[in-house]
Amino acid sequence: MNSFRVKPLDDILATAEKHSLTRQLGAFQLTMLGIGAIIGTGIFVLTAEAAQKAGPGMMISFVIAGAVCALAALAYAELAAMVPVAGSAYTYTYAVMGEALAWTVGWALILEYAVSAGAVAVGWSGYFNGLLQSIG
Repeated sequence: MNSFRVKPLDDILATAEKHSLTRQLGAFQLTMLGIGAIIGTGIFVLTAEAAQKAGPGMMISFVIAGAVCALAALAYAELAAMVPVAGSAYTYTYAVMGEALAWTVGWALILEYAVSAGAVAVGWSGYFNGLLQSIG
């Protein structure tokens, strides 16, 4: 088995046509979902922790992180334009760089989601703990 084989774009499009889902969320709903996920715990929990340790340098790090996120969004948009099917970084990597790298990217995505879910759980548990302490 060749682990660096790529899936031709025609095969990806044919698979997408056979097993396609209808789009339910528009750009506004996806934007609101993303903003809700960011505001959910990240801003309130992590900003307070960072401000206590970093001081005003934290604002510079937010500007740098924003610029990096904008560049990552442009790169992701370029990949999405090259492979015009609904998918993720796994699909794009499979089509462009091969199965072995796509496997690595897929597991990296799973790890990323697990770590972010853990961070959100810590934040919400802190909120809930504060609520229970205020009740008595």
